[in-house]
Amino acid sequence: MSSKGYDYSITRTLDAPVGKVWNAWTKNDEYGKWAHAEEVELDVRPGGEWRSVMVIPGGARVPLTGTYTEVVPKERLVLGMNVPGSDEPALMAADFVAEGNKTKITLSQTFDTAEDRDQAEQGSNMLLDGLTAYLAEN
Repeated sequence: MSSKGYDYSITRTLDAPVGKVWNAWTKNDEYGKWAHAEEVELDVRPGGEWRSVMVIPGGARVPLTGTYTEVVPKERLVLGMNVPGSDEPALMAADFVAEGNKTKITLSQTFDTAEDRDQAEQGSNMLLDGLTAYLAEN
């Protein structure tokens, strides 16, 4: 991450083994189910591109694109998201730690402004809520 100044880190322990959590983050069909996304394309490798259309409450569709910058299977994903009007992608790290049949996941990001950080943190909590519900059902 950079030293821009406004960061967050969210850690949750999920009731699923790390392989299942990893697959939920890296398989097109699974990611779309819990992340409320359509048209999901994930090329999970360093330099690989990802794209999806997020469907937000109310039905609005938001196209998202980016690139994976770091991939350590079942341990770490760092992905950049292209942000309109910005020369640099917003980077997010997802760290996975196996704890028996559970997985500790930590999402973290750093931003230039507190407002951007707060919006991203809210979005990350929504992602983790969706992931938690998906893992409980599958």
